[in-house]
Amino acid sequence: MSRWFLFLPALLACAPKAAPPNINTDSALQPPLATEQPHTHTEHGVERSDPYYWLRERENPDVISYLESENAYAAAQTAHLEGFRKALFNEMVGRIQETDLSVPVKDGPYWYYSRTEDGLDYSIPARRLESMDAEEEVLLDLNQLDHEYIGLGAFEVSPDHNLLAYSLDTTGREVYDLRFIDLRTGEHLPDVIEGITANIAWATDNATIFYTRQDAALRPYQIARHTLGQDGDDAVVWTETDDKFRSYVWRTRSDGFMVIGSFSSLTTEMRVLDADQPDGAFTVFAKRHLGHEYSIEHQGERWLVLTNNSDDAEGAHDQRAVNRKLMEVPVGGDTERAAWTEVVAHREAVTLTNIEPFSRFIILTEREGGLEHLRVMDLETGTDSRMEMPEPLYTVYGSSNPNYDTTTFRIGYQSMVTPRSVYDVDLLSGERTLLKETPVLGGYDRTAYTTERRWATSADGTKVPMSVLRRNDTPLSGSAPVLLYGYGSYGATLDPWFSSTRLSLVDRGVVYVVCHPRGGGELGETWYRSGKFHDKQNTFTDFAACGDQLVADGWTSPKQMAIQGGSAGGLLVGAVINQRPDLAARAVAQVPFVDVVTTMLDESIPLTAGEWEEWGDPREKPYFDTMLAYSPYDNVTSQDYPDLLVTAGLNDPRVQYWEPAKWVSRLRVTKSGASQLLLKTNMEAGHGGQSGRYGALEDVAYVYAWLLDGWELAEVNAAMDNTEDTEDTEDTEDTEDTDAPAPVE
Repeated sequence: MSRWFLFLPALLACAPKAAPPNINTDSALQPPLATEQPHTHTEHGVERSDPYYWLRERENPDVISYLESENAYAAAQTAHLEGFRKALFNEMVGRIQETDLSVPVKDGPYWYYSRTEDGLDYSIPARRLESMDAEEEVLLDLNQLDHEYIGLGAFEVSPDHNLLAYSLDTTGREVYDLRFIDLRTGEHLPDVIEGITANIAWATDNATIFYTRQDAALRPYQIARHTLGQDGDDAVVWTETDDKFRSYVWRTRSDGFMVIGSFSSLTTEMRVLDADQPDGAFTVFAKRHLGHEYSIEHQGERWLVLTNNSDDAEGAHDQRAVNRKLMEVPVGGDTERAAWTEVVAHREAVTLTNIEPFSRFIILTEREGGLEHLRVMDLETGTDSRMEMPEPLYTVYGSSNPNYDTTTFRIGYQSMVTPRSVYDVDLLSGERTLLKETPVLGGYDRTAYTTERRWATSADGTKVPMSVLRRNDTPLSGSAPVLLYGYGSYGATLDPWFSSTRLSLVDRGVVYVVCHPRGGGELGETWYRSGKFHDKQNTFTDFAACGDQLVADGWTSPKQMAIQGGSAGGLLVGAVINQRPDLAARAVAQVPFVDVVTTMLDESIPLTAGEWEEWGDPREKPYFDTMLAYSPYDNVTSQDYPDLLVTAGLNDPRVQYWEPAKWVSRLRVTKSGASQLLLKTNMEAGHGGQSGRYGALEDVAYVYAWLLDGWELAEVNAAMDNTEDTEDTEDTEDTEDTDAPAPVE
């Protein structure tokens, strides 16, 4: 299993603008100021003043009042954009085929698919027996539920296709309740498991389900076993006692085994159990060893093991533990590392990121040159080859492939100009069949756009890749509006993805650029390791270098540049505007991780302990010093900052709402100049903003309207057209701008 990971653009000169005529400028609309209450942190002999520490008190009415006052201020400051936001929203909806069908997948006797309907927020999963001409059976319709927020977690049909296990989060806190439906009758079973994670797995007896519990800090730490209809407490089959590790459970593609994986940012350990013996005991596959990462897949009489090259790694900072190799070991014997034999050797320039085994084939996902490649190994003929892709800049991945005995492999493909597409690949002939390309309504013409890879040179001479999208007719004469987006943490890869919502920027002349700084995984494991721990500053320097390169190339100017990032990408934005406030005129920081030192010292906060192997442990002075040097909240100074839009979620379990709230509070009383500073907190949601496809697009339209206003590209007098208020959507296949890697996991 890979690491689990988020978010996306604008500007105007910092000189004050006259308020639009419909904005009230009386004293009631002055920026809110949070009360300062003395609080001092002392670590390693360093005192840090934190007068907004009290904003952590979630149940304090004064905290809620402050957040609501910030929301009211943001609403007043952007009231002149209301009509334009609505116009953008309708424009985005207008590109989407609202009533649509995903590509059906054959699994057992059923064809499974999901469909969307005009005006409904949530897709509807369904199936048909044997043929798509058969009667439809709706499995679950979230549109019938009455909740302000709905997050679907687990959705797993039992191996015999008779039962559905599904879980819902109704707060945005990512805590789920698991329920079961008998698909033969449509009735819910009495079994309900409350307050768990979204991770579950059926055993092959169709009556036993394994699931993951979380501790008080929301760390997935315990695997339990539930038998439908049983009385008494569920049996605990595994408890992870090391706070740096998280545990998950799944069933192999072959259906032969259940697997429990324990993961930290540096180390993994697996346990296995025959899937038809769910009452048995899991056994360790290979003991954990600091710096050793591996994943396993079952194929016939052997296990396939994807492992980093770390047999002799010295520990967390050993750079020998880099790109991966493929090993094998027989089923039923000794599975410790000494028994593994090599199938595909370690290569310096190629990172193996995933393996998908079938009865005759292995599909390897390889990363080279900043892009993913799919490699097919035919075990009968002994041949292997890479699939060729039609564009030089793209994203490709294995799609839904539930069948183990198959000669057809389904892939997903997209680029910044090619909508999300689904192909079936004949693994014997190599022939590729397009099953669906996500429709983009309104006359979209991909030939009107250019996408390309460009490179910037960072301060230490490192070449940093950028992925660019622009209209062919956008002039690059030093004045083009540019949105520079970045993430750069957890080894996450932002491969070029398509977004129909993004066209609302690009069609107005905005050049959209994704920077791929160190700390991400675009150029392999070493690229990731070169942007974490004590090398984290490389992420920020690389990002600034990308902005500087676009100016040096004569495309734009700092007054025409905006930057954006979310979660760990929000940390990137926060650090960059402290260090390089001259880089851009506008910045968007969505659910930003900005109070780095305080958060990483607080083990009661969800995810903190597990993050020590990503950022370092500030209880150790060298890490403390490194974090303190870049932590956005701790480095706010009296200087002119760009216009800044910050978002938060009251129920966010990954980046607590108080981080952006504290940061904005400190910026308000510290920064100089007249730049705009807005904080918008979703009081009903968590890390990803509103749930539902229309709500998600409302969030995008809000940010885009603010950005375009900074470039003086907003149609401020845009009428609220008569289009029915259907809110926005992602397509069944196209998750729009919400499909970027998730953040602080």
